[in-house]
Amino acid sequence: MNWKFTGERPVYQQIVATIRAAILTGEYPPGMKVPSVRDLAAQAQVNPNTMQRALTELEREGLLVGGGTSGRTVTSQEEVLSAARDMALNELAKECAEKFMVFGLTPKQAAELLNALDE
Repeated sequence: MNWKFTGERPVYQQIVATIRAAILTGEYPPGMKVPSVRDLAAQAQVNPNTMQRALTELEREGLLVGGGTSGRTVTSQEEVLSAARDMALNELAKECAEKFMVFGLTPKQAAELLNALDE
């Protein structure tokens, strides 16, 4: 997992985004047991409290399920995963559209450019 942090957002939000991406891309498949807070914090070189905050946020979103003493697992609920994927893709589309608009392109013109990449 890529644990590179920038100064533009709080670290816990960047951790949430990184783990969310790992879940949505299948790097962390449904039902997989997630490493412990301490293990993940050591990997990311962050305070365990920061990692705990990020994992709690992912639980709140429904992507992680707390198992008490047995740790957390990735949700197996396909509707939750599907909704999270849709939301992430919509955010990405908005981000791309905003960047294209800086160059004066409409979303339709941007779509044509993107479609041309398929060829």
